[in-house]
Amino acid sequence: MNLSCSLWQDNSLSVQHFVFAKFSEVPEQCFLLFTLVLLLFLASLTGNALIALAIWTNPVLHTPMYFFLANLSLLEIGYTCSVTPRMLQSLASEARGISREGCATQMFFFTFFGISECCLLAAMAVDRCMAICSPLHYATRMSQGVCAQLAVASWGVGCMVGLGQTNYIFSLNFCGPCEIDHFFCDLPPILALACGDTSRNEAAVFVAAVLCISSPFLLIIASYGRILAAVLIMPSPEGRRKALSTCSSHLLVVTLFYGSGSVTYLRPKASHSPGTDKLLALFYTVVTSTLNPVIYSLRNKEVKAALRRTLGKRKF
Repeated sequence: MNLSCSLWQDNSLSVQHFVFAKFSEVPEQCFLLFTLVLLLFLASLTGNALIALAIWTNPVLHTPMYFFLANLSLLEIGYTCSVTPRMLQSLASEARGISREGCATQMFFFTFFGISECCLLAAMAVDRCMAICSPLHYATRMSQGVCAQLAVASWGVGCMVGLGQTNYIFSLNFCGPCEIDHFFCDLPPILALACGDTSRNEAAVFVAAVLCISSPFLLIIASYGRILAAVLIMPSPEGRRKALSTCSSHLLVVTLFYGSGSVTYLRPKASHSPGTDKLLALFYTVVTSTLNPVIYSLRNKEVKAALRRTLGKRKF
């Protein structure tokens, strides 16, 4: 492995190609994981694409809440596609190499879609807060223009953070070894391969993660604090139940996404281990994106009805 790495270096002695670590020396284990990841990947693509299509083709769902849900489904598709195909290739064959440029591209898109999803989940929380706490002003405060601006801002922040982080990481030199002990080009395992003292770079990445993950999360907490206060003073039990039911799916998705993301990127470096990081990566890149359409379709009658209408039209 080290010989191959040395042959892939240029005159600046900075590694120009990387190799993903092999999951296991046992072919049966690789095949089992490949099958599992492939099934989850196809389920994620199908589920998120169906939800986006159902919202697009059913005018009854052309509301702020479902506009954001359609954006979330598109982000999930991009998020999963930025990582999973390469992961499947590494599991199915010996072609586990990736160029420096390819690694940087994968890191950009992974960061772009991930940070965009953080911001979009915060926008969805604000939408639910406005709907429950200010129902009389909801139509004006969450107009079509405002929703579009929030969505564009979410995608824009993700793009800027992705460009900044990727450029910052790949401005470093990588002297070898070039084996990435991971499934894809994530920030911590790539930083571990950089030359010299990278403590400042790790601190910068940590600060960026805190700002980009914690800031939207604090906005979500504040929004749900207002929602809870409004629900508690509602006189009707039916009204309280209905208000909370509109938030339950979003809360569950937030818990899955932020829970796995926080454990991965905000825990101390000393507690990181390659095995744990790989399992967490598998969860937040494939499993959560598969569960999200299930959560929203099973707990939402309007989405279920729209999916039936959409599938009925396609079948016909």
